[in-house]
Amino acid sequence: MAHALHDGYTDMIYALLPIWQADFGLDYGALAIVRGVYAGTMAALQMPAGRLARSFGTRATLALGTLLAALGYAVAGVSGTLVGLCVALAVSGSGSSTQHPLASGAVARAYGRDARGPLSVYNFSGDLGKAALPAAISLLITFMPWRHALWALSTVGILFALAIALFLPSVPRGEPSPTDAPRAARGGSRSGFSWLFTIGVLDTAVRMGLLTFLPFLLKEKGISPPMIGTALALVFIGGAAGKFVCGWLGARLGVIGTVFATEGGTAALILAVIYLPLTPAMILLPVLGVMLNGTSSVLYGTVPELTPVERTERAFALFYTGTIAAGALAPVAYGFLGDRIGVHGATIATAVSALAIYPLALALRPHLRAA
Repeated sequence: MAHALHDGYTDMIYALLPIWQADFGLDYGALAIVRGVYAGTMAALQMPAGRLARSFGTRATLALGTLLAALGYAVAGVSGTLVGLCVALAVSGSGSSTQHPLASGAVARAYGRDARGPLSVYNFSGDLGKAALPAAISLLITFMPWRHALWALSTVGILFALAIALFLPSVPRGEPSPTDAPRAARGGSRSGFSWLFTIGVLDTAVRMGLLTFLPFLLKEKGISPPMIGTALALVFIGGAAGKFVCGWLGARLGVIGTVFATEGGTAALILAVIYLPLTPAMILLPVLGVMLNGTSSVLYGTVPELTPVERTERAFALFYTGTIAAGALAPVAYGFLGDRIGVHGATIATAVSALAIYPLALALRPHLRAA
């Protein structure tokens, strides 16, 4: 529930960007900054959220963070200036910073060395939120002002926070179980993790840069405003499927082969969406979602292979911080690029960035063999 809500809150901003552009008179760079405020705040507070949970407990911290994320959107609904909107998104982003480290840590501690399957379900739930909330906000704004739509979804978040506070089971915080002891002897590869981290950051930059421009690309093709949320939902539904498809693909092609396939597919599909008419471009959006999310699912599962078992949670926190920070900064960079060379040129740059991951993957390969 927490992952679905928070990821949905994060990505429904994309459906709101064209509305905010019209209301506040923003250029692409300013829109990217608005998007970056939320993601940047969320990234910066990942590590402090873990420390806060050690003092107040996972349940209380996660419930409070969810409440804060919901109230931030409520404040955004009453903001009359760009500054007020950015402050509201910073509040919401700070609340969402609690979700990834605490919820994934809770699942990992509950299931121990058998956590890979439950963690994949946890990751999948985030994609359900990414598909549902952008579509919901796009539907709501067809028959009510966007501010009222934000208040409605903020109410949903408040109810979720109450449910977490009442029903989330206590999270054990002890030493690893004896069944996990054989894994304690596993070593790690610091340089391998660095290459993996760099690939994750660049992959996230490509994904977030593309999603920033996608509504405007489709708008140029004549899509109606309510259908923008549907288009984003198609991408996110494909992304959810990508977590399963690329898990299967990774077992057969390996990490490097899967990265090559997904990044090459991402670049090709980005170019196809740019140049194809609206209908075939819409048909390709779920496949594009598979490629966009596929790499991240493979990288996430590789983190434990390159990290000593006693540092796995910290490694995940660092990996999340880096990728979320990339999600905050990359749209700003691509946004300013879009102001200079146009939406089409900046979107082509995201395709080129996807192909730039190839040499990084080749550098990672020997470390995977060593691990």
